[in-house]
Amino acid sequence: TAWLVTRTDIRFKKAITLLAVIPLAVPGYVMAYALLGLGGRYGIFAQLFDWQLPRINGYSGAVLALSFYTFSYLFLNLRSALLGLDRSLEESAQALGYTPRQIFFKVLLPHLAPALMAGWLVIGLYVMGDFGAVALMRYDAFSYAIFTQYSGAFDRVYAAWLSLMLLALAGSFVIMETFVLKRKRLASVGSGIVRPKAPAKLGWKAIPAWSYLGLVFLCSSGLPIMILAYWLILAPPDLSFFLAVPATFLRSAMAAFPAAIIAAGFALPVAYLLVRYPSRISTAIERSTYIGYALPPLTLALAMVFFSLNTAFFLYQTLGLLIVTWALASLALAMGPIRSALLQTRANLEEASFSLGHSALSTFWRVVFPRLNRGILAAITLVFLFCMKELPITFLLAPTGYTTLAVTVFSRTSEGFMAEAAPFAAAIVIFSSLSVGMVLNRESKKT
Repeated sequence: TAWLVTRTDIRFKKAITLLAVIPLAVPGYVMAYALLGLGGRYGIFAQLFDWQLPRINGYSGAVLALSFYTFSYLFLNLRSALLGLDRSLEESAQALGYTPRQIFFKVLLPHLAPALMAGWLVIGLYVMGDFGAVALMRYDAFSYAIFTQYSGAFDRVYAAWLSLMLLALAGSFVIMETFVLKRKRLASVGSGIVRPKAPAKLGWKAIPAWSYLGLVFLCSSGLPIMILAYWLILAPPDLSFFLAVPATFLRSAMAAFPAAIIAAGFALPVAYLLVRYPSRISTAIERSTYIGYALPPLTLALAMVFFSLNTAFFLYQTLGLLIVTWALASLALAMGPIRSALLQTRANLEEASFSLGHSALSTFWRVVFPRLNRGILAAITLVFLFCMKELPITFLLAPTGYTTLAVTVFSRTSEGFMAEAAPFAAAIVIFSSLSVGMVLNRESKKT
């Protein structure tokens, strides 16, 4: 898909790119919900065509759900790498007599290795830490085993050991990726300007190319949306039932918004320190903000459970602990927009303010802060939408009886109430689409 968008004359490239990133708006547990609603006695095929498909679950169901959801991460990495790759390298290889197959394996693939490794790392970390999809598919992965041990066993030490094993596995993935790419040097030795080249003409090959793209988008985007729409039609025609959706949304938002404010508040001084006073210490502090996002969510949640039980029992199963944990887990999301806004703010404005006798605090509030409005708003929006669809941390840390959109979808789907879960799943997809749309809008403005 990335090669078709960047190296061929295929039409509607922007639309293809948009469709390729839409799966990011469908959380893994919603994708699992869609696949579960496809087969079985009460599935969409049995109801519409009287054709009962085997229900997709277990290992195959978990693999399909997570593959359809995470392929967008790899697409974005490969698309960026292909756009930045100097095409004269391929022309030189072709002039030396290399076949297209040799050019791919000896020229293209080595230069795409960093993007592939980065994409695989993100996907690997997500899959290892995912809870919703594997739990709905009843596949006994690490995260599902941690949750069942924590919620069903009296001895929770075993859950802690499983969390440490999962953390070690995630760390080994990061170390392995760093080790593999440590000595790779792929930069050009010339001027560094990428020379444009005419895209490859597909001709009659456009037909199989569009067929392939249609199959990819049908599985990754069309399938969950169509199944969601089907179950939404079958939802109970009860006004009180549909009124529960905005009520649940407000309940989720009451916790997500404070978490977003806290995350942006934490990210602002760290980003300011990194941009205005760069050093090894400020860089180390900035890197530490990514720990919460890189940790498997259940591992982070379990760590907060043990912390509250052993150190601050009054925080155990309170909304405050959930909000703080959400903020820590999403701090990396808040860093990006705020740091970008600071980099676009001229330092000489602050110097002029200092020369006029203003203090550092006064300069920050009068000169710097007003110019960070868009970055702070983007950070708050990203964290807010992350919290709205977050599942594993909410499951372990939420107060008794507290439900969010994500928890409601998971609970009703696991109990087999597919139609009852549809409105809540639709709300998650809509709000997640806002996140994807905002990110794409920011990227288009940059380019």
